Amino acid sequence: MKTLYKALAFCLCIGGLTPTMAQQAAQALPDLGSPAKAQAARSQAADKVCIACHDESWPKPLLSIYQTRHGVKGDERTPGCQTCHGESVGHLTKGPGTAPDVVFNKKGPFEVSDDKTRGAVCMTCHRGKARTNWDGSQHQNNQVACNNCHQVHTPADRVLVKKTQTEVCFTCHAEQRAASKKISTHPIEAGKVVCSDCHNPHGSPGPSMVKKNTIIETCFTCHAEKRGPFLFEHQPATENCANCHAPHGSNIPPMLISRSPFMCQACHEGSHASATPVGRNAAGNQAGLTGNPSANITGRGCLNCHSVIHGSNSPTGGYFQR
Repeated sequence: MKTLYKALAFCLCIGGLTPTMAQQAAQALPDLGSPAKAQAARSQAADKVCIACHDESWPKPLLSIYQTRHGVKGDERTPGCQTCHGESVGHLTKGPGTAPDVVFNKKGPFEVSDDKTRGAVCMTCHRGKARTNWDGSQHQNNQVACNNCHQVHTPADRVLVKKTQTEVCFTCHAEQRAASKKISTHPIEAGKVVCSDCHNPHGSPGPSMVKKNTIIETCFTCHAEKRGPFLFEHQPATENCANCHAPHGSNIPPMLISRSPFMCQACHEGSHASATPVGRNAAGNQAGLTGNPSANITGRGCLNCHSVIHGSNSPTGGYFQR
């Protein structure tokens, strides 16, 4: 620990900022309470106080923030170091042993600020639109802060890049990672479908943080041919696609939660799915176990006949047959 403090103190000197200068700079730091002073906090002059130490030789690359949208000083909406990390007067005046006001990541001896504090800093600017439902969302309730997923100081934020987004989400969602490796999945591995195509990680009025109000509406965003309207509608298909499909992946094509006829028999009972699935004799009576079994159940493939299972517009399509 002492070695770290010495290194930080040395950084103050080689960065051209002596402890006395640091104290003077801290006294000149703006009070972020007013718009004018908040604007001053995002200036290059204010950033210079920080990057005198946190320069290109710092263990974690920080100056690359100037290659991102957050570092475009020509845009008056972009923040400065103090806008996000606070004035941090103690950090400057008392030496590197004192933490900044807001700590986003584990840095040496400093404890990370709680998720509500970190999230509030980001939500100061990033409000509305896709983040309208952040308060009370599953991520917020599970102590997830913005920087748990986003990387502010890197030119390419991994969660915003389609090729790497799933790697970030799968860090926590291991069950969905396993499902995506099964034989029947959305083209997640190919990078054609990513988590944010279906989910809004910042919160949603719908279940499972889907982008629409319901799961079925979200699925219809891509699978419009299953929307209908149909003259004859299959009730489970109009309620929730997840009644029959496992959206993250399954070993049963096409992403079914169970094999036919077992999945169908979970709802459909009757002659096709009776305990003794046999046909009737010539007299129309139920045949015994020695009778001819029903051809419908022998095939054990409901979709062989009921092929338009999502719905039918045929006048004779009440049984969802061809």
